[in-house]
Amino acid sequence: MNKKDKVKNIFDSISQRYDFLNHLLSFGVDFYWRHKALKLTGINSGSVLLDVACGTGDFSIAARKKGVTEIFGADLSKNMLLHFIQKADWINGRLLQSVAEDLPFKNNSFTNITVAFGVRNFYDIRKGLKEFYRVLQPGGKATILEFQMPENFVFRTVYNFYFKNILPVVGKLISKDKEAYTYLPDSVQQFDKEISLKNILEECGFGKVAKYSLTFGIVQVVIAEK
Repeated sequence: MNKKDKVKNIFDSISQRYDFLNHLLSFGVDFYWRHKALKLTGINSGSVLLDVACGTGDFSIAARKKGVTEIFGADLSKNMLLHFIQKADWINGRLLQSVAEDLPFKNNSFTNITVAFGVRNFYDIRKGLKEFYRVLQPGGKATILEFQMPENFVFRTVYNFYFKNILPVVGKLISKDKEAYTYLPDSVQQFDKEISLKNILEECGFGKVAKYSLTFGIVQVVIAEK
């Protein structure tokens, strides 16, 4: 099975328990991560936002609370989008099932793009980030929230133990999906070894790229300006 179909099947399968597990397995810190990322990027009521790999909509909902009203969402999983609509009926009509690598929008359509914990699931990261550049207006910003492995050896060891031994067991027990919460730590470790978001974004044309680490370095916020 190719990566696109694998990711789609995983998220369609766990969509009903996705929010609960997200908050449980992050101990609720995921709310802070999204809030901090939006604060760092300076999103405001005048922003026109595309939330890529939007899932059940938590990043969009956080942006809405900051005054953004022009919000559009795209995700590969239809089931995740259905849960988004159930949580926030104001998004109805502005969601579409789409991969990041082929966004059905005109050039220079948005002031902001957000993606939370989704870039590592792209089947072609470089192509997806080139699409970000294409649909952003000049001066627009792409804000990427993604896991990373901590640099501190002690915390990295503890985090790795949790990621490999506790998270998959709890995730499988609650979601009833054998693969999803094994894929998560494996994909994070592979992404951390192979991908530098800052380098790829610069290669895709972004002029200013800044990276911030949160919560002992387990999460990165990368903000790229066109």
